[in-house]
Parts: sequence; structure tokens; C-alpha cells
Amino acid sequence: MYKYDQIVAPLLAWYDKNGRVLPWRSHPDPYYVWVSEIMLQQTRVEAVKAYFARFTEALPTIEDLAKAPEEELLKLWEGLGYYNRVRNLQAAAQTVMEMYDGKLPADFEALLQLKGIGSYTAGAIASISYGIPVPAVDGNVLRVMKRLSGSYDDILKASVKKQMEKDLLPVIPERAGAFNQAIMDLGAMVCIPNGKPLCQECPLAFCCIAREKGIQEQLPVKAKKSKRKQVKLTVLLLQYEDTFALQKRSEKGLLAGLWQFPNLEGHFTKKQVEQTLEQEVISIKKLEPYVHIFTHIEWHMRGYWIRLQKPILPEGYTWVKKEDLQTSYALPTAFRRYLDFVREEPTGIK
Repeated sequence: MYKYDQIVAPLLAWYDKNGRVLPWRSHPDPYYVWVSEIMLQQTRVEAVKAYFARFTEALPTIEDLAKAPEEELLKLWEGLGYYNRVRNLQAAAQTVMEMYDGKLPADFEALLQLKGIGSYTAGAIASISYGIPVPAVDGNVLRVMKRLSGSYDDILKASVKKQMEKDLLPVIPERAGAFNQAIMDLGAMVCIPNGKPLCQECPLAFCCIAREKGIQEQLPVKAKKSKRKQVKLTVLLLQYEDTFALQKRSEKGLLAGLWQFPNLEGHFTKKQVEQTLEQEVISIKKLEPYVHIFTHIEWHMRGYWIRLQKPILPEGYTWVKKEDLQTSYALPTAFRRYLDFVREEPTGIK
């Protein structure tokens, strides 16, 4: 078994000189660490900085998060995707208000019981904010550790992650938060994904089996994902005077409860769209096609900008002023390209 204890001292020394300066690190309040870690799932650090600042300015405490209206909450999260994460964040905040007087518990197991918090996030909060000696193992950490140990284990397997948590637990030093963040930073800055790691800059090069064997770019191993399902959609930018039509999605399933531009399953021609609307169209303009990729699905979208003679729409739709599209309604990233069309065309189509 690889001797992980040999990495502790050189890793912390490197981190003290090279660690990233991040907003949530300057004041490692448990709430800030929690919000940042949820945001960082599936999103780059540089992109998260602005979202984090906006979110914590609007909702500076757990109590504020617990009480926030859903529409405001979703608008603050707009662009980050995976909206169930912010809903879980609020549900957990409400539990914290009820059970812990508004303060995240300084207990790893108690953190795990909160909605939306798994072992990685619990480990990050516990170690960074409270100094509790527990690991925080995510894909970034697994990549670094599997290269160090020269292991071909599939890092997408839950059993591999669980074993890594067990392997690291005995070597977590007193500076638990610094140690966990040091591994994160090493993975982001040196032992990088999707390319050749910068081994010449690595403080752990002396004990890296992958480097010794020249197999750095073969690791870590990830099982091939199944091919994503492709779905064809026709998106309708329906305009009446200075307003646009929005529709709320179902409360269940993908992008549950969010607003969207009306759309039809399948790729429709102009004539088919007009026939489907069954009302007088002033003008119709074809928009550039767009593809949005989810984890398991791809949306292949065509779009039309349509000016209507009358504001006739089925139940469940609402007419929204252009400025309110940008400030008051949370639109999923999948539809943001169509919002861009509205921004880019100040007077609409004629």
C-alpha cells in the first residue's frame, strides 16, 4: 500500500507558498465554505467567484438563505445549473435553523445528515472551518492520489472513493483544512486533468509512482460513460409588443419548476410553427441552431423569433417585459442563448 504519510510535510510547505487566494478562504466561515463547495461542483473556480460574491451579498447568513423566496434563490443561482443543489442548500439551511440555531454543526456525521451534503462537502466544511481531521475526497483529489500511487482503479466507482477516504484518514495532520485544500490546489495548478501534469513543478514528484513509470497521462482511469440521449427541440421566442412569453416547467424532472421559453419537441419548419400557433403572426425569423449538453442528455435546438398580433397563449404561460427577463426570472442555462438574442436585438424583429 502506498505510504501517504510521506506527502504531508512537503505538500503543506508547498501550499503555504503557492496556495490560491480565494474569497471563501480569507474568512473560512462554515456557511461560506458550504456555499462555495456546492457552487464548485461542476463549475470552474474562476467562474464561481462572481456567483459566490453575488449570492453571499444577497444572502449573507444561513437565516437569510433559509427565508429566501424561491424565485430570488433561483435567480441568484442562474447560470450555475443543477438547480436542485440550491434547493437542497435552502432545505438544509432550514434544518440548521430548526436544529442548530442557525449554525452549521461542528460534527462530520451531523453534517452528513443535512440535505445535499455528501462526504466530500462534509469533509471540506469540517476540516476547513472547524479543523476536524477528516479527508475531503472528490475527483480532483482522486486524480492526484491515483497518480501518486500509480493506481489504475476506476475513480468513478463509489467503492474507490470510499477506500481513498479510509486511506487518507490516518494521515490527516493537525492542519486538516490546509492539507485538504493543498491537495485541491495541487490538482488544479500542477497535477492537472486533461493534459500533461506539470511534474517539474510538483512538490511530490519525488514520491510519485506515475511519474517514475511515465504513466501520468494514463491516470486516473475513468470508465467510459454511456452515450448521451439526443433530444430535438424547437424554441419559440414569442413577442407581443414589448413582452415575451415564458412558461414554467413541471415541478418534477429535468429543470423542475424553472421558467423557460415555450418549446416544441422535434424540429419544426416555419410553416409548421405557424400552423401550431393557430393565431395571426406578424413576422417570424429563424434563429441560429444551438446545442446544450446536460450530463446524460443533449438538447439540439432550433429557434424562431415570432411577433404576434394578439397576446393569446394557453394557460400556464405568462407575458414578461424584456427587462424583467434579465432581472426577475431564473432561466436555465439551456435557454440563455435565446435570452442573448433578445439582448442583442434591442427593438425586436420587424
